[in-house]
Amino acid sequence: MKTKDFEYELPRELIAQHPVQARDASRLMVLRRTDGALEHRSFKDLPEYIVPKDVLVINNTRVFPARLLGTLPTGGKFEVLLVRRLEGSRWTALVKPGRRLVPGRKLELAGGELVICVEDFGSLDGERIVSLKAAGGRDPLQLVERLGHVPLPPYIRRDDTRQDRSRYQTVYARNSGAVAAPTAGLHFTRDLINAVRRAGGLFEEVTLHVGPGTFRPVETEDIENHRMQEECYEVEAAALKNILKAKERGHGILAVGTTTVRTLETIVRRIGSEAKPERGTLSGETPLFIYPGFEFRLVNRLLTNFHLPRSTLLMLVAAFVGKEQLDYAYSEAVRLKYRFYSYGDAMLIL
Repeated sequence: MKTKDFEYELPRELIAQHPVQARDASRLMVLRRTDGALEHRSFKDLPEYIVPKDVLVINNTRVFPARLLGTLPTGGKFEVLLVRRLEGSRWTALVKPGRRLVPGRKLELAGGELVICVEDFGSLDGERIVSLKAAGGRDPLQLVERLGHVPLPPYIRRDDTRQDRSRYQTVYARNSGAVAAPTAGLHFTRDLINAVRRAGGLFEEVTLHVGPGTFRPVETEDIENHRMQEECYEVEAAALKNILKAKERGHGILAVGTTTVRTLETIVRRIGSEAKPERGTLSGETPLFIYPGFEFRLVNRLLTNFHLPRSTLLMLVAAFVGKEQLDYAYSEAVRLKYRFYSYGDAMLIL
């Protein structure tokens, strides 16, 4: 398929710049794959669509304030976006301005409380290997938590605020490492999670630390030629066992978000016919790119937001529901003025 097939027109005013006042007050479009029927509900109605013993799989990654902003001695501004921890205090990072931040450069924040040392070039344009040093022998990550900014997506055209520290984060986030939120989960409240449980739904967790590649459009003419950036995942063996058992018994496996889909579909392929581990953690990196023609082996229900044109996320949803049904659903979402992208509304695909 061609990348241009995944373009669509979206009025700028439909790109959500702020979250709704209450997480579960977002709108929910419900799409049934069997006949393409649409319903328009509120997210708080989600428990009505839960079948007893459905397993909702959530991504418990935590977004950390990875965006470090400062001023160069010349007066110019710099930005360092921490992407992936390597070992100790060394990270891969995206930097601006790339032409100035070359190996050997040192950057200071808060009067030298935190020093960023540029060590080497990375494999991508604008990527560097950096190390963090904190004054007084303190933990650099504690300073990152205090001095860093929430790495809001580029289509949110404003500075981050104190509110974003909590709202660009799921209520169940606990494993720090993401630079972008698994946005389908942003709609959940503790009360709604309890309501889903009362409806018979079960929850299991995975971790996939979302990287900046989630916002990058596919630039190749043919989508098959696109290569995903690898992202780190972890799944507890006990959680995987419960998910596989539910699938074998014919229950719904509802992935909350595209990151959860990629994690589950990666693991089910990697374990193959091998003996399933009874304890411990399965971990690794996934470059899995899901687009139309993909065979889903584990996930049969999907909860997701509305995604960017030409994005790998949009292509994943097209693979799950079918391109024609997706085009219709998105055209209706635009017509009915749904809110799009990270702080926008949600879609439940049954």
